[in-house]
Amino acid sequence: MIVDAVTARYAEALYRLAAERGGLEAVRGGVEQLAAEIAEPRVSAFLFDARVPATEKRSRLERLTQTFHPLLRNLVGLLFDKHREEVLRGLGPAFRQRYLAGKGAVEGRVQSARPLSQADIDGLAGAVGKRISKEVLLENEIDADLVGGVRVLVDNRLVDHSVRGRLAGMRKRLSSARVLNA
Repeated sequence: MIVDAVTARYAEALYRLAAERGGLEAVRGGVEQLAAEIAEPRVSAFLFDARVPATEKRSRLERLTQTFHPLLRNLVGLLFDKHREEVLRGLGPAFRQRYLAGKGAVEGRVQSARPLSQADIDGLAGAVGKRISKEVLLENEIDADLVGGVRVLVDNRLVDHSVRGRLAGMRKRLSSARVLNA
């Protein structure tokens, strides 16, 4: 997921404070729980509806975040104070990216025409991880248009070993080849 710059800055600040104060795992758990709640269509519709008063939204979120780490509760309050409630939409993915980066890992997708076994996914993750010197966590995504092979998207890089990609490469090479007159 692409994270906007403002959300990334808030996630970075939260990560650094949590790491500095020894509450990283507690904050991570709270952020995941908050992201899951916000992903619910009913909750999202309520929180991001301009017709609902901010005080009502804030009150509901305060009840939800009562058990969360104080740093996360403070961030939620700050976002409402600064009228930046939209940051809550992307906070989960942004914090997860930062958390994984702190561990030297990245997430990615492997697209295939059929579901891959976990062993195949792990093998691809290991091979790509060696190339980029990071631990890679891959999620399998089915794309019937690929026909065969795989396409791996990790850390803004694409490794295309699909039949479709190879045919496109061959078409490009053939169309740019010089033809000798006989």
